This record gives sequence, structure tokens and C-alpha cells, in this order.
Amino acid sequence: MEFVSFLASLGVSFLVFAVLMLVFSWSQRKPCNAVICYPNQILRSLDPLEGRRRRRTTNSLVWIKGAARAPEADTVAAAGVDAAVYLVFLNSALKILVFSGIVLLPVLPLAGTDELLKSVADDNGDFTFTNLNKLGMGNVQNRSPRLWACLLGVYWVTFVTYYMLWKACIDVMELRATAIASPGVRPEEFTVLVRDIPPALADQTMKEHVDSYFSALHGNKQVNKIWKVIEEYRKKLARAEGVLAESARRHTCRTGFLGVVGEKVDTIDPCNKKIKELLPKFEAEQQITLREKQEAAALVFFNSRAAAVSASQTIRAQKTGTWTVTEAAEPRQLLWANLPQNCSQRRTRSSVIHGIVFLTVCFFTIPVAIVGLLANYNYPAAVWAGLGAFLPQVLLVAFFALLSRFLMFLSKKEGLPFESQAVRAAIKRHFCFVVFDVFLGFTVWGTFLDALQGFIDQPSDQFMPLLGLSVPRNSNFFITFIALKFFICNGLEISRLFPLIIFHFKKKFIRKTEAEVPPGDLGYASRLPSDMLVITLVLCYSVAAPMIIPFGAVYFGLGWLITKNQVSEPCSSCLCHDL
Repeated sequence: MEFVSFLASLGVSFLVFAVLMLVFSWSQRKPCNAVICYPNQILRSLDPLEGRRRRRTTNSLVWIKGAARAPEADTVAAAGVDAAVYLVFLNSALKILVFSGIVLLPVLPLAGTDELLKSVADDNGDFTFTNLNKLGMGNVQNRSPRLWACLLGVYWVTFVTYYMLWKACIDVMELRATAIASPGVRPEEFTVLVRDIPPALADQTMKEHVDSYFSALHGNKQVNKIWKVIEEYRKKLARAEGVLAESARRHTCRTGFLGVVGEKVDTIDPCNKKIKELLPKFEAEQQITLREKQEAAALVFFNSRAAAVSASQTIRAQKTGTWTVTEAAEPRQLLWANLPQNCSQRRTRSSVIHGIVFLTVCFFTIPVAIVGLLANYNYPAAVWAGLGAFLPQVLLVAFFALLSRFLMFLSKKEGLPFESQAVRAAIKRHFCFVVFDVFLGFTVWGTFLDALQGFIDQPSDQFMPLLGLSVPRNSNFFITFIALKFFICNGLEISRLFPLIIFHFKKKFIRKTEAEVPPGDLGYASRLPSDMLVITLVLCYSVAAPMIIPFGAVYFGLGWLITKNQVSEPCSSCLCHDL
């Protein structure tokens, strides 16, 4: 990659970031955007614009000061322990890279003063290199005294990494201990989830069957269908009332197919009438469900935390796959459709999902190989050289943005009872994808394409020197990849551009109300694998190409600042998510 191409890529990324920051400074002042920009404060019955009205400031960067000063206790109170632990991870990664750079960055001029690449280019006329390649370990000659500095760097990075991880583990344990010892009462602390309930006796209802062990039961089926219909009419009623409040005219709809054909009627009165008709049916079906339509799963409530914890840790059946008891999660975390699935169904689904994931990993090697080809292609013109420094990274980010949603869909179909477990499963699979396809896959393909002619011409005992010469050169691609992520991806995250566009489109054309917009979370299923890929890339290339360290440090520093802003208190936050 030419130095001009490298600067062009950074310049375009920074320009997009600047535009997104302008969008952020404009959108945060609009009260109509509060449902997207301030969901956590709204759910906590707080006015998200109160602090900003009081300050009356026009400085669009004031959020940086507030986010940096927000105490950890406020973060836990506003967003939960998971968000605080995620901030500890970002902060630890930042410290690892900063302290590693203190020793490793002086290796840059040491490698730049050697002449291995120049000597190889003199011997082989087809071999080309740039000034960026001279700053890596690939420019150090065999048995050079400069290799001692690289060896020192390896031990230093190892020590710093283990020490910071040890400190992070202590911080996380203190966070969780403080949260558990807090006086606040949460319903999930008194609840356990029971699955794989064996069939009841002939003269015993399922409720009586579970009551012999516990005290409450969960039902579903037809009552949920009626409830969904009631909720649909309530949503239509809310939309119609919203139109009436905004435009002072009553909303109308058609009674025919999909609301496109048929007679035009008023929406508000029919919806109210339909809700009153369905409520007695719902209550009657609810009673039938409690008597006759029980499933092999239940939520059991206790009077004390100690009893719930004891129940979740007790083996209640000698036969595996029956009376499976686990701690419950928050009500909104439950995946209700997965609760009745028995042990054999869950194992079958898990095997099928693992097979699909394996095939998808193999399939994604094809686009990764194409990206590797684009990144190592010698573009003739300056315009195409700039495109070659920018296009492969954009394609790679786009591939894995689509992958995150697909893996989350698969994890929810696996039969897991809680959404948090589905998120963890998606994170593990996504990380396997990025390690095998992006890190190993691109490194192998990029090295192979870069040294293809050398593999053909050189004897077999020269393969390892060729790899040592070619692998550090791939760091240039990953440097621009990380720069693209901390400029554009973080810019999109703080500006909330796409969620705002989707929200206003739905509000304008589909008549969605603010109550129908679910509060967002931090997107752990896509964020954590991306962050772990970046720290993996930086640590692995930190000695071979230390120039990657400042870019990794900026990535985690900016990510920590944006995330802290998203979960900080209302007086200093412009973006918040409920976790």
C-alpha cells in the first residue's frame, strides 16, 4: 500500500467522521429525537433534555467532559453491571496498548534503519515495497542485533497484558459483588426457571404437579394469540390518537384486504369497540389455559433470595433432562417461544445450528479471499490506488455487519431460554468468524498472494523467511481497517444516524408511535467481537509492525468515551441505552 493511498484512506475516514459529528450535534438538540437518543432516561421517567436546557450551551463537544467525569456508580445505576464491565474491558484494552507502545514504538526507527527490503528488491526486480513496509519487523535482517529489541517487546507486551487483565478481573469482581449486595430489589432475584417438567398424573393438573415442588406456574398458547390481537388494536388506537393530536383530524382506515381496499371508516371508535369485545375472551381463555393447557416449563417465585438461589443450585431429579432449574433473568430477557422445548429438542437444534455455523464459516472464506485479492492488487493510477486503500476495508465491515444479525437469529432459534444467553452464543460464534476468516484467513490469503512468486521460485527451506518478510506487510491493511472502524463505525454509533432515519420513516409513513420503539441496548452481539478482533490484531502485530498500536489505542479510547457517554447520567449524556 502506497503512503499516498494510506493518507487518502485516513482522510476520507476522518471526513466522514466529521460529518457524522455534525449530524450528532444537530440531532441531539431536537426534542423529537429523544426517543432514539435518550431511551434510558425516558424509561427512568426522567427528562433527558433538562440538563441541556439548564446549561444552554452551543458547544457540541461538551458531552466529552461529562462522559469522562461520570462516576462508575452512576454508570451501574443507569445501565447495569454489564455496561460497567464492558467499560472495564475497553479501559483495560486502552491501558494495555498505551503501556505497550511506550516500549514498542521506539522499535519503529530501529526497523526503519535496516535495509532488508532494499536488498531483496535489488535481488528481485519484481519485488516492491513502500516506506510503510520499512517500519515493520519485515525490514530487519536475519541475525540482526535489532531482533533483541523485538524480543524485549514480546516479553513486555505479555507482562502488560497479563497485569492489566488481572487488574480488570479484580475490578469486575468488585462491581458484581457491589451489585449483588445492593439493597435494591429486582424480581428476577426471587425467581427460578423450571424446564423439562415430566408429565403430571392422570388426576392431577399441571399446576398441582408443579405446586408439589414450587408455588407458581407460567402458561401460554391461545391466550397469547388473543393478547396479540388486543395489542394490535391498542397500537392502532395509539397511532390514530397520535394523528389526531398532531393534525387535529381523525385517522381513517379501510376495512378490506391489508387496509388497501374497502370502505373508509374512522379508526379510533372501532378500535375501542374491538378491544372491549376481546378483553372478556382473553380473560376466559386465560382461565382455560391455567386449567388445561399447561406446558412443561414454569416460572417459580420465592419469598427470599436465599430460597431462590438454593432452588437453582439443587438437583431435583436423578434422571437427567427432567426438572431442570436455573436462575431466571429479567422478564424482558425471556424468549417465551423457547421455554417449552424439551432437552432432546434443544440438543437437536443445537447440533443443526452448529452445522450451519460451520458451513457459513467455510462460505465466508470466499469473500475474504476476494478482499485479500483487492488489498494486494497493484492499482496503476492514483485514483485507483486510493480506492484500493479504502474499498477492501469497507467490504469487510459490510460483510460482518450482515453476519451479526444472522448469527443472532440462529442463536435465538437454538432453544436458549434467555436473550442474554443468545447474545453470548452469538458473540462466541461471531468471534470465531472474525478470527478464522478475518485474522487468520486474510493473513494467510494476503501473505500467499503477496509472496506467491517467491513460493514458486524459492526452495522449500526459504518458506519461513518469505513468511517473515510478507506477514508484517499485511499490517498496513489492518491499520486502515482499524482506522475505518474508529472513525466511521464509532461516528455512526454516536450520531445514531440509521436508527434516527428508520424512526422518522416509520413515524411519517407507517404511523409508528414512540411507545412502539423498543429501547436499544449497546449491541454486545456485534460490538464485543469487533473489539476483540481489534485487540487481537493489535497485539499480534504489535511487535512485527508497532505502528498499529496508536491506531488501536485511538480505537479503544474513542470507543470508551462514546460508550461512557451512552450510559452516563442525564446531565451529561446525549445518547443512552437501557441494558
